Amino acid sequence: MKDLSRLLRPRSIAVLGAGWAENVIEQCRKMGFDGPIWPVHPKRETIGGLKAYAGLSDLPGVPDATFIGVNRFATVDVVRALAAMGAGGAICFASGWEEAGEAGLQAELVAAAGAMPILGPNCYGVINYLDGALLWPDQHGGQRVDRGVALLSQSSNIVINLTMQARALPVAYVACLGNAAQVGLAELAGALLADERVTALGLYVEGIDDAPAFAALAEAARAAGKGIVAIKSGKTELSRAAAASHTASLAGGGAASSAFLRQAGVAEVETLPALLEALKILHVHGPGLGPRLCSLSCSGGEAGLVADLAAPAGVEFPPVPEAQAARLAEILGPIVTIANPLDYHTFIWGDGPRTTDVFTTMLSGYDAGIYIIDPPRPDRCDPSSYGPALEAIKAAQVATGRPAFPVASLPENFDEAMAARFMAEGLVPLMGLETALAAITAAQSPAGAPGWRPLPALPPRETRMLDEAEGKALLAEAGVAVPRSVSARDLAGLRTDGLTPPFALKGLGFAHKTEAGAVRLGLQGIEGQAEMPGATGYLLEEMVTGIAAEMLLGLRRDPVYGVTLTLGMGGVTAEVLADTVTLVWPVSEAEIIAGLRQLRLWPLLDGYRGRPRADVAALAAMALRLGALMAADARLEEIEINPVMLRAGGAVAVDALIRRAE
Repeated sequence: MKDLSRLLRPRSIAVLGAGWAENVIEQCRKMGFDGPIWPVHPKRETIGGLKAYAGLSDLPGVPDATFIGVNRFATVDVVRALAAMGAGGAICFASGWEEAGEAGLQAELVAAAGAMPILGPNCYGVINYLDGALLWPDQHGGQRVDRGVALLSQSSNIVINLTMQARALPVAYVACLGNAAQVGLAELAGALLADERVTALGLYVEGIDDAPAFAALAEAARAAGKGIVAIKSGKTELSRAAAASHTASLAGGGAASSAFLRQAGVAEVETLPALLEALKILHVHGPGLGPRLCSLSCSGGEAGLVADLAAPAGVEFPPVPEAQAARLAEILGPIVTIANPLDYHTFIWGDGPRTTDVFTTMLSGYDAGIYIIDPPRPDRCDPSSYGPALEAIKAAQVATGRPAFPVASLPENFDEAMAARFMAEGLVPLMGLETALAAITAAQSPAGAPGWRPLPALPPRETRMLDEAEGKALLAEAGVAVPRSVSARDLAGLRTDGLTPPFALKGLGFAHKTEAGAVRLGLQGIEGQAEMPGATGYLLEEMVTGIAAEMLLGLRRDPVYGVTLTLGMGGVTAEVLADTVTLVWPVSEAEIIAGLRQLRLWPLLDGYRGRPRADVAALAAMALRLGALMAADARLEEIEINPVMLRAGGAVAVDALIRRAE
């Protein structure tokens, strides 16, 4: 791990490149950077009103941080010189490297840097709002803070947009990765979180370069009481359509990345507003917001709206506890129905003590509360009548020690000044009802298992698909139940002695036998059966009876996350149903069962309307056995069993697609 402290918190800054250097100097001045800034230019006497030095060797000292705004070829020479003089690090701004086919030049840059940390290339830079140090060549919307969240992005435009927020989120750092040729995502994120003034981390992630290192970072952040919330882009992959297996299709795109983030203990959101609002919660309250929520509003419409939006957001509103319900009934009278969400009507509007009593009583029965309140716009209306309700929200949080969130149903109904006042008082204003629910869900933060790390990813390699007879033999050797069977190169070689009909006859050599017409079911024998065109051999199996459900179980190497496990409703309609859950190996039996419970059709496995209960424990045991096999044998690229026939007692692997590197 490189020491990034001088680069992120510099006491001296050097800048190269005329126009870009002037921009960096201007941004440092605006933020009140109090250290020396040394422009370097071979032909200019001054840049941005500061003395320019002809070369790095002419500088009065060794810079902690350098912004390199020259072309990519000159950047390599500058980095080499900075490393030789013991500089603290550099931002490599120029583009045109690996992303433009210049892989060799990028490798040369890394070699030139040696032990000196560099961000980029193709990197916009770093903003340190804590110390006013900016290695940043453009406008931004932030301001100096004493503490706040860090924003780390693999897109400069996205993070520039985030700095323009008017939601009163205090931002301590803004950082871009660029091509991440030397310093990767986990390393830079860890360096930002190491600053005790940083309270949480927000990520816009296009790709994760080192999944085990990222999982270690997330665990360290949890131990420090700092939450991480991420947007993962690039979830739609056209290549999924060409996948050979159901698993590759169903586990592609965002399924694997979402599973990885969840298991690593990182909250995931879908939108930039949700990212910002979740970071506000993490900044004030830290990670691990409790799941028991209450909602209060003075309108039945608002109560109904929040109830309708809650389920899609993954938010639940448990019933009001008996003690709180009794007290609320005393305060509000018989007309008000005591429920959660609570419509407390307008009987208490303007009555500060009674409103405080209602708000505090309700919140005392829950982990956190949302208070829907949209003050009138102050330029055309008088918002003063909302004062007692706003003060009551604050009083409820103080009295209970539990988060009380003022929520504007429309984001513009809290302006930045109002939001800033709330934040200064320790209240987190959430702007926009749907966004608020998404942010609250994110702030509940997945727990993450201590010590969990995904398997290392393997480089791409050529693989061979085993025929089903070979695959079933491998499964049986691993202790997985398979149907009794015989195989032969041709139909004449098949013998049914010792097997009990009905039989399934399968042609070997097909990835998807049903589509190829290479499956014949319910046979009493093989007499009169015609050859299957294209088959490389034949497999005759006893058919499985007493079936409670057909499931899909798939494990495959992932180029980022090591090995993924996909479980779901199987059979020939697996992709049509698309009812699956994906996990990243390693997993426990409890995690597998919990994942299965997320399936839409879980009730069919759990005895719906008198159906036999499927032995999901047997499915979990099969998954664990095969996951261990994948972990132990690096040659295995993919194992898909579709279907696994679940009975009331036991699970049998009926069809197998296995790819292995030879």
